Amino acid sequence: MIVRSFKEIEGTDRHVKAASGTWESKRIVLAKERVGFSLHETILYAGTETSMWYANHIEAVVCTQGEAELTDHETGTTYTITPGTMYLLDGHERHTLRVKEDFHCICVFNPPVTGREDHDENGVYPLLTEPEEV
Repeated sequence: MIVRSFKEIEGTDRHVKAASGTWESKRIVLAKERVGFSLHETILYAGTETSMWYANHIEAVVCTQGEAELTDHETGTTYTITPGTMYLLDGHERHTLRVKEDFHCICVFNPPVTGREDHDENGVYPLLTEPEEV
């Protein structure tokens, strides 16, 4: 059993700040826990825009606070995401979040991230893996 809080991972290697300066993420469950998914609390900052494409991952996002506009680049559809709204990127959709007010969310990734990922120039997280335990 694992018990930990987001507060206790602040400032550790599990607390990742994007090179772009548009978001930060506390990664409370990572690939090294070997449970088949990772779990994060992420904040995207008001007034920012982040384009993403999870070519290697499926992501589910639940907004807990704030507001953002989500544009699906595959369809051109724009959604307003507010607390209690979930979106699932089950088709590896390219998308952009335009943040109206600090956007707090809980994210689940499959396959799990290692904690070292940041978006590349295409908005993609590379597919990193943890070494097998011996």
